[in-house]
Amino acid sequence: MAETLATLYLEDVAAQFRQLKGQADRALAQVSDGDLVAVLDPQANSIAALVRHVAGNLLSRWTDFLTSDGEKPDRDRDGEFVTPEEMRREELLAGWEAGWRCLFAALAELSEDDLGKTVTIRAEPHSVPRAIHRQLTHQAYHVGQIVLLAKHFAAARWETLSIPRGKSREHNARMFAAAGGPGPEK
Repeated sequence: MAETLATLYLEDVAAQFRQLKGQADRALAQVSDGDLVAVLDPQANSIAALVRHVAGNLLSRWTDFLTSDGEKPDRDRDGEFVTPEEMRREELLAGWEAGWRCLFAALAELSEDDLGKTVTIRAEPHSVPRAIHRQLTHQAYHVGQIVLLAKHFAAARWETLSIPRGKSREHNARMFAAAGGPGPEK
């Protein structure tokens, strides 16, 4: 049975969210507990604040995704950016995981028919694909911040999350060889 465009789309967005979460998880694993709450300047967010914000946003947007506004009345968005002095990594990551679980569960329940529906975020109507893309770009933005800060704090201990500098040709050669292709044109 051929997959529909809607099925391919929903599978792909879930894969894109999983990739973003994986990058952030690998970055978070490379920083110390102290680095989680460190800030570059008084106006900057800590990694912990970004993690709390992402988790709060995911829970708010994806709880009852199709049936309630994406900005839940009990959400404390401003409080997400305040990092308690005593922030345990386990507590921080438990909230992070809860937010991502909520997203993945809601995505898994969506059907082709749901893509034509309208949801609201702060009373603003969004098509379901628009709401998904809004969330995907929001998460990409904050995951990029988390990765940048983690790389900064890990410094020489940093293990790249993608193709290492200077290794693009080697990587491409491996990929094309594994696919049985001749490689990129020069």
